[in-house]
Amino acid sequence: MVTLTTAENALKTVYLDVVANQLNIKANPLLARIKRSSKDVWGKEIRKLAPFGINGGIGAGSETGELPQASGNGYVQFVADLKNLYGKIEISDKAVRASANNIGAFVNLLSDEMEGLVKASSFNLGRMLYGDGTGLLATVSAVSSNQVTCDKVNNLIEGMVVDVYNSSSKVNTTGMVKITYVDRANKCFYYDSTLFTGTISKDDKLYVQGSKDYEITGLGKIFDTSAETLYGVTKANYKWLNPYVDTTSKEISDIAIQEVIDSLDMNNDSQINFIACSSKVRRAYQQYLGYYRRNVDVMEIDGGFKTISHNGIPVVADRFVEDDAMYLLNTNDFTLHELCDWKWLEGEDGRILRQNQNYPTYSVTLVKYAELICDKPCGQAKISGIKDTVTSPYTTIVEKTVSDSESTGSDQ
Repeated sequence: MVTLTTAENALKTVYLDVVANQLNIKANPLLARIKRSSKDVWGKEIRKLAPFGINGGIGAGSETGELPQASGNGYVQFVADLKNLYGKIEISDKAVRASANNIGAFVNLLSDEMEGLVKASSFNLGRMLYGDGTGLLATVSAVSSNQVTCDKVNNLIEGMVVDVYNSSSKVNTTGMVKITYVDRANKCFYYDSTLFTGTISKDDKLYVQGSKDYEITGLGKIFDTSAETLYGVTKANYKWLNPYVDTTSKEISDIAIQEVIDSLDMNNDSQINFIACSSKVRRAYQQYLGYYRRNVDVMEIDGGFKTISHNGIPVVADRFVEDDAMYLLNTNDFTLHELCDWKWLEGEDGRILRQNQNYPTYSVTLVKYAELICDKPCGQAKISGIKDTVTSPYTTIVEKTVSDSESTGSDQ
């Protein structure tokens, strides 16, 4: 017979390992490439010595001359708070009792809930990787009834519950702003107006519920040229905290990519092993490859993801990358520092399923305390301003031929 104890045991012994593996390996291609470590975690903080430059105690000299003076490696201490990542599911008492005598129905019940939890957590983990730690999802540009138009909607998805902030405070202090539909073509979404009857205005900002300024430090922060500090260190004092950024408008090509890779290799001793871009940029790159090559190389990377490549480097399209951007990363420089792997939140009695006060439902919460650190920001690059189409070389040849023909005719 299925009981709450049965459910707890299944969640602890069967589902936890599966869920943790899904979130660590299969949630996002970039996350699958980043190493995890519990080192450098001190209490609620990460304190990590990041080396830069080389040991200066080297040199050449005469047979009897003075030896080189010692000059050790350069270090700077990164300090960052561990971020609290949560995922919560709910099971009604009625559903548990209805499946009490049917183990198959009970398994289906838990499996469906776990699948939903993994899907939601994977979406948010992937989004955080490319975010700036503030949790900003989008900025409102127009409102009509319960239809909200934003500057972007790639961070939004149906079912997401968001907080709305104006320039000074939270707007939805009562009621829940739950997204019911995202119109990606028109960059707008609809919310359940029965749950929130307040007012959303132009220039308001959207965040995942309760998450403002509590998310992990993603690429958005590393590549934020206006940020004065990173991991508690003043960037002006350490120029190597500034990554390579190119905002020149351009068409994508192997040469454009290779120029950046070569620059990082020669100037910062960084070997790029992962490229992430938007789907628009990937299509433009595939268009370029179609113009200049017969075959497009496809490879499988960690997590079972399949992608195209540039000289053996995976080129992955990610929904959370800006439409005109491409990131070129050395993932060996990144570490997800964690206090522990994913765990169920337990009470003092060791129970993980708890009744929600005054409701006939039980909830269970998945938790992880972690933060993402990049040891060498100057070894990473971002190209933006990439056009979403590539000029055909055949068009250029035809235009040149016509131009030459007209020029020859006019001379005669």
